[in-house]
Amino acid sequence: MRRRLVLVLFLLTPFTACFPIHSSFAQSPESESLSVIESPPPSSENSSPPAPTDEHQLPERLTSEQTDALTALGELRNAARIAPTSTDGRLKLAQGLYRIGDLDAAIDECRVAIAIESNNAQAHLQLGIALMTKHDGHAAAIALMEALRLDPELVHAHYSLGHVQYSLGNLTASVQSYRRALELHPDFPDARYRLALILKLTNRHREAAQLMEDAAIGGVPQAQSFMGNAYRNGQGVEKNLSQAIRWWTKAVQFGQQRAAESLSQLRRQALSTDQPERRRKEAIEAFRQYRDELWADYPNVVRHDLDESLGIALLKDNQSADGVTALFAEAFALGETAHDELARLYETGLDTKLAPFDTRILTCFAATAADGFSPSKKALARIYGKGLGVAPDVQKAKAMLKGLPKQDTKAILDEIMMGR
Repeated sequence: MRRRLVLVLFLLTPFTACFPIHSSFAQSPESESLSVIESPPPSSENSSPPAPTDEHQLPERLTSEQTDALTALGELRNAARIAPTSTDGRLKLAQGLYRIGDLDAAIDECRVAIAIESNNAQAHLQLGIALMTKHDGHAAAIALMEALRLDPELVHAHYSLGHVQYSLGNLTASVQSYRRALELHPDFPDARYRLALILKLTNRHREAAQLMEDAAIGGVPQAQSFMGNAYRNGQGVEKNLSQAIRWWTKAVQFGQQRAAESLSQLRRQALSTDQPERRRKEAIEAFRQYRDELWADYPNVVRHDLDESLGIALLKDNQSADGVTALFAEAFALGETAHDELARLYETGLDTKLAPFDTRILTCFAATAADGFSPSKKALARIYGKGLGVAPDVQKAKAMLKGLPKQDTKAILDEIMMGR
């Protein structure tokens, strides 16, 4: 029987939200055909961030999506009415009901499909997923085990059963399910992430760290955040703060707030005069090493000196997109040269890659200024004092300058006043 990985992770999210471990999106091989339960593929690590939306248009957009779902549901109802004994039609109807939040009706349709075709493994799998969402772990386990009895190589059933067994407190059975999913489909980073979490709970830190790093490399943002913590604490891996920064930075790109907080704490450790000198130097060196290691991704770009910014070098090499990305990475990692280039680009823009007064630069400066980075404080003082892309606010500009050397403060205030 051929192997199948059913991509239904959007159905798992409400169920796994009740776990004390993080939920994630499953990845499926491109060669597999979609089952009757579908979900969009996960975002790749190189995907561009979504474009900002107008908050006033959001309700209209949601209404449109809901209308589409209801229209599709009507069509599925009609198809089931015309062919009431079609298992495929019943399962598609169950999917449509699930999408509008009618779990009870979705479960009923799955059971009708099973009554029509009791040996349909997909029907039992879909029933198990719906029962998981209802937090009925025992019933979900029965449905998933029946799916696996009918098709022992149904990868997603093993993966889902791992979730259920964990929720029921059966850690050994959960580990077995995740391991079986990986035996059938080794390139399944989310299963590695889940298995790593369970192994971590059972104090098998070294194996957990290896699986977690595999998942992080595979693009699971929660795993990337975990790896940052592991390298910071030396848990299962050798302590390495520059590697911690690397993984936290990747996780932040996917919206992992805890990773952003960890980076902020490390920046404060590097910048605060209240910290012991040893800890300050440790953090400063980690950020410097991280910035140096960024160059390894671009072996063909010539580095002329140790203080050179990778982002600027890439811009000079006409690699604008990568250059902008590198500038942000370096600036968040306390790179002053990259920061100064972003401050310049904030006013001038850069082709189609950065608009003048790009809010992403403002966000970067605000984050690092809050952690005590003097170049960001000075830049924000100029921006608010002169009203560059924002409403002029001299008081806010003065607040940004608090704690800076008097000579620097005077020079910036003089520049602001000359422009008024």
